[in-house]
Amino acid sequence: MGNRHINIPVFIPHKGCPNTCVFCDQRRISGTISSPTFDSVKKLIEDSLSTIQDSEVEVAFFGGSFTGIPESDMIGYLETVKPFIDSGRVQGIRLSTRPDYINNHIIGILKEYGVTAIELGVQSLDPEVLKKSKRGHSVADVENACAIIKDSGIKLGIQTMLGLPGDTFSKALDTAYKVVSIKPEMVRIYPALVLKDTELEELYKSGSYMPLSVEEAVDWCAAIVPLYKSKGITVLRIGLHSSEDMESSIVAGPYHPAFGELVESRILLNRILQELKKREPLIPGKIVIRTRPELVSKIIGHGRTNIDAIKNKYPNVEVKVLADLKTGDFEIQNQ
Repeated sequence: MGNRHINIPVFIPHKGCPNTCVFCDQRRISGTISSPTFDSVKKLIEDSLSTIQDSEVEVAFFGGSFTGIPESDMIGYLETVKPFIDSGRVQGIRLSTRPDYINNHIIGILKEYGVTAIELGVQSLDPEVLKKSKRGHSVADVENACAIIKDSGIKLGIQTMLGLPGDTFSKALDTAYKVVSIKPEMVRIYPALVLKDTELEELYKSGSYMPLSVEEAVDWCAAIVPLYKSKGITVLRIGLHSSEDMESSIVAGPYHPAFGELVESRILLNRILQELKKREPLIPGKIVIRTRPELVSKIIGHGRTNIDAIKNKYPNVEVKVLADLKTGDFEIQNQ
């Protein structure tokens, strides 16, 4: 197999979820999108595999809380994928669910059918944020579900959401440290957005809730992402996937179609400023930032924001970027 990893996504709207989080628009989505039939899932997998070569493939059940749908439906979807796993054409199944929809009985079923990764929608590990967001589960539920998944040998992913009601940077950072202590294999980080037909929209319009700005969300993520990476945790995604449907449903919040790149660029800027601080005082002159060609746009920043930030801090210094580095992220030379 090649090094590429490809998910074949299957959207399963969760009509039966007894909980309605303040940020969730799944009830609206579930009212307009029907659940796929087993035959349609089989055809989707067949069609997808016909276009995939030299890749590790997983079927990914995303959308709602997969382990919270009726057990017969859950098993039916798993049985649909199992022959592809048995034949070696698919290497596993990935799914997303809530912490309170995981127990030993469910894990037994998932292992039997070849589930390789479970991503838990944790959102926050602060009790007040969970309560104000009407998550309907506790921090203890998260810890219990994570322990069950890790004991089973299935890979654990954790999804968190930044800027929910009651959240602060300190709480978000504390959540990140708690996630690190749980030791998942992977994480996804989503800034909270105000979507149509959600309670969060009502809170926003009444003035009871204010989402993060793009700048704030980038700052928060730029502090949290390096923490995860330093502990060997794979960051699968930063920010929601860009789509027309998503953009049309956003009322307010820190949405940007290239949010992940903004965060990566800010992380590089922070590292560059840390390096320059070690060299203070910088007398008038020139600094050359050498980097790999593929990182030039991130070093410069969207709209040259990184260069402007450096020049604002060191107004007497000329900044030049060269794309001639073979390895590493960047090197700084004084001239």
